[in-house]
Amino acid sequence: MNARDEGSGKASADQKCCDHAPAPAPTEAVAPQGDPGVFRIATMDCAVEESEIRRALAPVIGVLGLTFQLSARTIRIDAPADVMPTALEAIRQAGFDPQPVAPVASGAHADSPVSEGLWRLGLALALAISAELVEFFAPGTLVFKGIGMALAVVAIALAGISTYRKGLASLRRGRFNINALMAVAVTGAFLIGQWPEAAMVMALYAIAELIEARALDRARNAIKSLLDLAPETAELRQPDGGWREVPAAEVSLEAVVRIKPGARVPLDGIITAGSSAVNQAPVTGESIPVDKTVGDQLFAATINDTGTLEMRVTAASSNTMLARIIHAVEEAQGARAPTQQFVDRFAAVYTPVVFALAVAVALLTPWLMDWTWTQAFYKALVLLVIACPCALVIATPVTLVSGLAAAARRGIIIKGGVYLEGARNLKAIALDKTGTITEGKPRLVATELRPSSVDEAQVLRWAALMAGESDHPVSRAIASGLAASEGTVEQFTALPGRGVQGSVDSQELILGNHRLIEDRAQCSAQLEERLAEHEAQGRSITMLASRTEVLAVFAVADTIKETSRQALAELHALGVSSVMLTGDNSATARTIAQHAGIDDARGDLLPDDKLAAIEDMQKRFGPTAMTGDGINDSPALARADIGFAMGGAGTDTAMEAADVVIMNDDLRRIPEMIRLSRRTRSVLLQNIYLALGVKAIFLVLAVFGSATMWMAVFADMGASLLVVFNGLRLLRTAVPKLL
Repeated sequence: MNARDEGSGKASADQKCCDHAPAPAPTEAVAPQGDPGVFRIATMDCAVEESEIRRALAPVIGVLGLTFQLSARTIRIDAPADVMPTALEAIRQAGFDPQPVAPVASGAHADSPVSEGLWRLGLALALAISAELVEFFAPGTLVFKGIGMALAVVAIALAGISTYRKGLASLRRGRFNINALMAVAVTGAFLIGQWPEAAMVMALYAIAELIEARALDRARNAIKSLLDLAPETAELRQPDGGWREVPAAEVSLEAVVRIKPGARVPLDGIITAGSSAVNQAPVTGESIPVDKTVGDQLFAATINDTGTLEMRVTAASSNTMLARIIHAVEEAQGARAPTQQFVDRFAAVYTPVVFALAVAVALLTPWLMDWTWTQAFYKALVLLVIACPCALVIATPVTLVSGLAAAARRGIIIKGGVYLEGARNLKAIALDKTGTITEGKPRLVATELRPSSVDEAQVLRWAALMAGESDHPVSRAIASGLAASEGTVEQFTALPGRGVQGSVDSQELILGNHRLIEDRAQCSAQLEERLAEHEAQGRSITMLASRTEVLAVFAVADTIKETSRQALAELHALGVSSVMLTGDNSATARTIAQHAGIDDARGDLLPDDKLAAIEDMQKRFGPTAMTGDGINDSPALARADIGFAMGGAGTDTAMEAADVVIMNDDLRRIPEMIRLSRRTRSVLLQNIYLALGVKAIFLVLAVFGSATMWMAVFADMGASLLVVFNGLRLLRTAVPKLL
């Protein structure tokens, strides 16, 4: 995965966050199942806790590497077997409980401790309320006071054991995170006689944390739930020609499976028999079924609508396109977006500053404001509760995860929050032609044999053999348009952005574009005139040439996607300029650009030329995107501020170099992502302002007003829940056009 400028995903050393109560265990789909180095940590929910674990393991000699999957709450420890016990003990000393990840069947879910957590916290809340009632109705009775204190102690133990354990571990290391602050605040309140309030604070805090954790899981599992769409079994062809239903995970590559009408496709594969309309919405986001026939690709979890299909399996269940999409989005969740990095830095300063303010209130206000020591100490404890930066820290990740999930559901695979945030700033976009703006399925429309000493049939045979060796769309069109021929191409070499070369029947041949033939000084004035006529009609020209002469001219035409015109109109309405960058000739580039509605076009470009063009556009316009699908687009995709690869027609190299993959090759997904980016930014700012606003109000109330500890918990956890649910709106709200 390309992850430039995303950061390491490691939180700042002083970052603090909340300790979530037990939450639903997600599907174990991302960690290697049964791997002895993989452990699940139920209370590891955010990057700050990841940072705590990293610091705990830093002194352990022998730990070679750590891999975190926060969405699955798993950590993979790369260390020798004899080092593992020491590493696990270090994690436990930090207040976490690592448990081995047991193998789970595909689509199965690990046991969830939610029900246990709910009844335990419910009992704690009931006991805390009972303690409040005892204090209210019998405040001066010694016996009832003892009963109330006992109820409070049990409530605190039930709700706060995890908080105390992690808080004490943090205090031992001199770190004031929320666990430490809550442990100090609740203990202090109990010691000054506010034991009913201490119990209520701890119970409310734990319950709010549980609700928050479940809400966060909803965002994190939005993509993982797609895994359940792929059926667990497949109809496998047997050696005797019959069919048998077997687990999809046991189907080997190249095996043949059958998909009946109305059934979901179990694995990725190529159709070998039958034709049907296939609903690809789970993978590509397309709302309209696509007609499929022999030779076409099928993706796991898509739905076969009409006819029976047979397909040859091309990917194991753990490596289907759907599985790779889920993995890519989960990896993206660990990347630190710019806003998140800023918030993390702010939170790292905010918590110790408020802690210092609480100490000042406790020690100075009895002298400065004539408060009693008990009043001053209580207000200081309220400040400690307010010091929790939970709402602020989670404001960004929950919004970004929701945005990433919403995009993936539409067939837009974004490799990091930095790109989701950055798309709103795009000022220009460069686009490749073939397969991006056009259909990518050109056809041979004209063949002209040039005068030569070679027999015409031999020239066409050579051209068919040379074109058949290349996977470029133009070469495939030539090969399809010519009769199949027997023979072998020797010393075949691809010339990126130019064509191919090889030897047939001991004859050295070139099958290349206009620029390559010009560079070989084989274009006569008469040939140039004829080529200009073809290019004026928007045709791509490829020529077959020997060492000494041009043997044939092949004109290939492609059609512009109707969706490309719509996409470019939307991009222009969003204020994004467009430029076509293509290896095709300049005349053809200008014609296609004019018909598609593109602002500018540059033709005859090699990969290095496209790279230079991107750098020039960045200087002229500012943040620039690149869209392409071929190997020759890879340098430009990597250099652009955001690289968009076409996932359907694109090469693996292009998709690896890109930052965003458009699964259905529909350019309209790009303006859609820009609108989503702008909406995400709006929600991010709403969340940050809300979190800071609540903090500011209660800081003032705590010092000069009558704010209580349980009010502070309500405010803090309320703000946390508000920012979580506000971020979750991105999962279900349509992105309006032209935001």
